[in-house]
Amino acid sequence: MEGVSYQRFPKVKIREMKDDYMKFELRETDASMANALRRVMIAEVPTIAIDLVEIEANSSVLNDEFIAHRLGLIPLVSDDAMGMRFSRDCDACDGDGQCEYCSVEFHLNVRCDSDQTLDVTSNDLRSTEPRVIPVDVAARSLASESGGFDSPDQRLDLTVRVVDPEAYTYDEEVIKKAEAMGKPGLVEIYAKEDSFIFTVESTGAIKSYQMVINAIEILKQKLDAVRLQDTVDADIGELTQHLGRGL
Repeated sequence: MEGVSYQRFPKVKIREMKDDYMKFELRETDASMANALRRVMIAEVPTIAIDLVEIEANSSVLNDEFIAHRLGLIPLVSDDAMGMRFSRDCDACDGDGQCEYCSVEFHLNVRCDSDQTLDVTSNDLRSTEPRVIPVDVAARSLASESGGFDSPDQRLDLTVRVVDPEAYTYDEEVIKKAEAMGKPGLVEIYAKEDSFIFTVESTGAIKSYQMVINAIEILKQKLDAVRLQDTVDADIGELTQHLGRGL
């Protein structure tokens, strides 16, 4: 409907925040915005990872492909990732990923001179950029959201509001109890559709709160691109109409 604005102003309440863990509640928005933020955090927040491995000499019992694969699994501190270019889009090195704008170089030079097994870990990697180093503790990365539950609204005009949605585990016991009493439909429970609880865990490559901030920035960039495209389409439409009138 023309002239109607669907603009909303989401609010965030932080429940718990650590470097590798964050829990917050996103309020006064809808599922589309919550899901967009969730998907960006999972798939589009950039991090730094070992992608290209050149092995000059390897006399260990592990083959080159295995070592390269293991190196690619090492989480790296990625605080500067948002300011770097993707190697595929970098015009300073023709996309081969070997320049200061899109890559960081690591060196691994370890030699075992004894009969004992030598453990080679991420601590043996030497970085050319002091701010990009391996993360000591690797954990799984997860960003998920869940809807908060509001009140069981009873037919006696009695409303019970759940203050902490996570403390209330809805397992249909209330509804089953009402049915057992011969009162089916006595209790109805509705989800609160404008409130979402996010739990964010990081590998340590990016601090949990920085991951959320980066995801919001990426989402803003996407929305700006959509607005720009709409403006271009409108200009083209006006130009087409103008040319049509001139024929």
